[in-house]
Amino acid sequence: MTRTAILGLGHYVPSKVVTNDDLAKLFDTSDEWIQQRTGIKERRYIEDSGTGPSDLAVPAVKMACENAGIDVSEVDAIIFATLSPDHDFPGSGCFLGDKLGLAGVPALDVRNQCSGFLYGLQVADAWIRCRMYKRVALVGGEVHSTGLDFSDEGRDVTVLFGDGAACAILGPSDDDDRGVIDVEVHADGSGAKELWIEGPTSANVPRITHEMIDDKTVFPAMNGRHVFRWATTKMPEVSQSVLERNGVSVEDLDLVVPHQANKRINELVTKKLGVAPEKVVHNIQKYGNTTAASIPLALSEAVQEGRAKKGDLILMPAFGSGFTWGAALVRL
Repeated sequence: MTRTAILGLGHYVPSKVVTNDDLAKLFDTSDEWIQQRTGIKERRYIEDSGTGPSDLAVPAVKMACENAGIDVSEVDAIIFATLSPDHDFPGSGCFLGDKLGLAGVPALDVRNQCSGFLYGLQVADAWIRCRMYKRVALVGGEVHSTGLDFSDEGRDVTVLFGDGAACAILGPSDDDDRGVIDVEVHADGSGAKELWIEGPTSANVPRITHEMIDDKTVFPAMNGRHVFRWATTKMPEVSQSVLERNGVSVEDLDLVVPHQANKRINELVTKKLGVAPEKVVHNIQKYGNTTAASIPLALSEAVQEGRAKKGDLILMPAFGSGFTWGAALVRL
């Protein structure tokens, strides 16, 4: 049976570095406070107004295509995972396709937040296995910085997020020792309001009001303790499910590339799984939480740095708003 392989990876982050000390000038926080709770030292923000996630995705896709040894014109489908689309509609995948000169190529947006890359991977895997497409660009792209609350009230969320994009080029492979082995995803909407943006909402008439801005419901809100408990329960649970179903032990893994939401979460999750710390990829200290972009960005950097190489067995777990969560097992 045809297996879906990661043919190439690419990533891009804006050049503007925002440190914890920079944020401490805007609201009541400190480098020590942020690092102690999240492991984050700095993050990237877009340099100029008018830059959307599809703009960040363009160089990421080009890098991934180059590393896959293909021309951008060979991409025959786009899956764009994001929680911060360029506009409410149309989807960011359409904007990206146009910027890449891929007229007529189908583009699907996936709105599963921090788990978006895994949901997109499951879709791309199905497309390729059934021979619908041969070269799928699976993209995660986010611009968070333009939608954060830079005040004392918003600090707990604002310190977490950064901007960036990453891409995996996926295609068929007959190599049994390479490819996507399994992807398992879940959702539970009972936790939806524990990590969300309340407004604007199409359920209201009118959809947006001045009051929404004044009372800050247009900014992300999070019940941090509740999210931490769920994440540190569901990520090891789904990871163990994927490993057991495929007859893989933790010792068999070469690398674990978790979603980069909070270093403390990832340390606890991998400790529960029994994964040696040296096998875990962390880059949250440099980029913060880039949600849908975080797993492919971390994996792309790991390949670039020589930490991940062809043939490595890699586990990729995630948890995010929705609540959504999942894990993927891939042979690079």
